[in-house]
Amino acid sequence: MRTLTTYLGLIGAAAFVFAAVPAHADDASRNKEIQERFAKCDTNRDGKLTLEEAKGCMPRIYDHFSMIDTQGKGYVTVAEIQAMAAR
Repeated sequence: MRTLTTYLGLIGAAAFVFAAVPAHADDASRNKEIQERFAKCDTNRDGKLTLEEAKGCMPRIYDHFSMIDTQGKGYVTVAEIQAMAAR
């Protein structure tokens, strides 16, 4: 019985490690895609995406703009978008 328990524990640990690797890779890919799209949409290159800039370029950001811009600044940063995407 102890051998079975040890074996199942090792399988569980391996599954956790292998599941974590793709998730990390997906986060990196998602962050890179966000940065690339943000750079394309930030037409005045000020590092801030306004609602108007998001409108035709990043429709999901546009639809959820007020949820991301919690402080009501009138713009969002790439870091704020990445943080929201990670949730």
